[in-house]
Amino acid sequence: MRTSASPSGGPAIARFSVFDIFHIGIGPSSSHTVGPMRAAGAFVRELQASDLLPRVARVRIVLYGSLGATGKGHGTDRGVILGLAGKIPETVTAADIGAILDLLRTTSSLALSGCRRIAFEPRSDIVFRVRPLDRHPNGLTFHAFDIEGAELMQRTYYSVGGGALLHGDDKRNEGPPRVRVPHPFGSGRELLRLCQDRQCPISEIVYANEACMTPADEIHARLDAIWRAMEDCVRRGVMAEGQLPGPLKVSRRAKDLHDLLLAGGAGAKDALHAMDWLNVWAMAVNEENASGGRVVTAPTNGAAGIIPSVLHYYMRFIHGADIGGVRRFLLTAAAIGMLYKLNASISGAEVGCQGEVGVACSMAAGGLCEVLGGTPEQAEQAAEIAMEHHLGLTCDPVGGLVQIPCIERNAVASAKAVNAARLALRSRVSHHVSLDAVIQTMWQTGQDMKTKYKETSRGGLAINIKQC
Repeated sequence: MRTSASPSGGPAIARFSVFDIFHIGIGPSSSHTVGPMRAAGAFVRELQASDLLPRVARVRIVLYGSLGATGKGHGTDRGVILGLAGKIPETVTAADIGAILDLLRTTSSLALSGCRRIAFEPRSDIVFRVRPLDRHPNGLTFHAFDIEGAELMQRTYYSVGGGALLHGDDKRNEGPPRVRVPHPFGSGRELLRLCQDRQCPISEIVYANEACMTPADEIHARLDAIWRAMEDCVRRGVMAEGQLPGPLKVSRRAKDLHDLLLAGGAGAKDALHAMDWLNVWAMAVNEENASGGRVVTAPTNGAAGIIPSVLHYYMRFIHGADIGGVRRFLLTAAAIGMLYKLNASISGAEVGCQGEVGVACSMAAGGLCEVLGGTPEQAEQAAEIAMEHHLGLTCDPVGGLVQIPCIERNAVASAKAVNAARLALRSRVSHHVSLDAVIQTMWQTGQDMKTKYKETSRGGLAINIKQC
């Protein structure tokens, strides 16, 4: 299992904030859209800090590996352009995106950080290469040149999942620095021991640690903002009609199913009525994501529908559900996501979709289990069950788009998360497979998986169904 130590001697998990696991951005992909957008912004800021920006006459970007193979369908080129223009995923608006792209099309120019306008032609200045760099499948290199063609700066970044970046050969992650926390943990076993010693749920451990990175009075406000963004995304998704962008001409389905449920066409007496709602909520989010809309990365965009769907299930179908439960759910889910991020990967390009949909399902199962009254041991078991039955899941997006099978896959995984939580809650015997063991297995499985099944659209469904 992959591990590393922090300067304080505690596990590197201390460097991850809850808000590294959950953050607001745009679709369709955290690793292919959000990460490259952040990388482009970081490159321009470095040019500014080095007083080189006024001398820049041309920028060239080379996308490698999975970014090169599926970047066009995943909006990588768009993300890079927006980042170069100074926009960030958390606040960029649809109006911003339209204005920047429209001006680029009509003038073949781009204003770096909104101020230094240069000639820019995406067809020649953004290069897609399927061959990966050695360090990670999602690599991209930026080059800046002066008017005479001399290179002013070159930087390489790696988009490692969930919008996070690694910078060149530097092993630090973009995000908060590693800090001392009162309850450091680097494994599920250590997390459970902390809960046992302090006789508290997982959410309390995570909250205490988070208070060392985020002012305590902001934690609940930021968690509530995450939940509101999830609600808003579902609300938009169940109102939208028409087809999703791209050549597949996939029709939106969430609104039709939502309207059918409201009309009583799938009656509430149906024993699986709740499952229909899980499907609606998950598909609504992922249709919004596929359209490039605003979603909560949880922990990635390709898996963004699972946690909102299960949280909506909690709020609608569980007696006594409230905003306090939503916060505890998110804190517990974040702890599980941190373990995957530390000891394995949440990058589909690195380990397949088990690292995206599988991890999101695991997080949702653990979070739901806690708010349904489960013990830390039961929450850990729920998270393990959810991943155990996603092991080996490939990432094979048809046409390089986050649509088929991604949208339905989120719906199915939402139901699996609820089932995993219920299985754990009703289990009276200890389970044989620990969360740590399944995380290690997921990582090993991802390393054994052929590259064509890891977000390249060169295997699986991506080559075995007819594309329009």
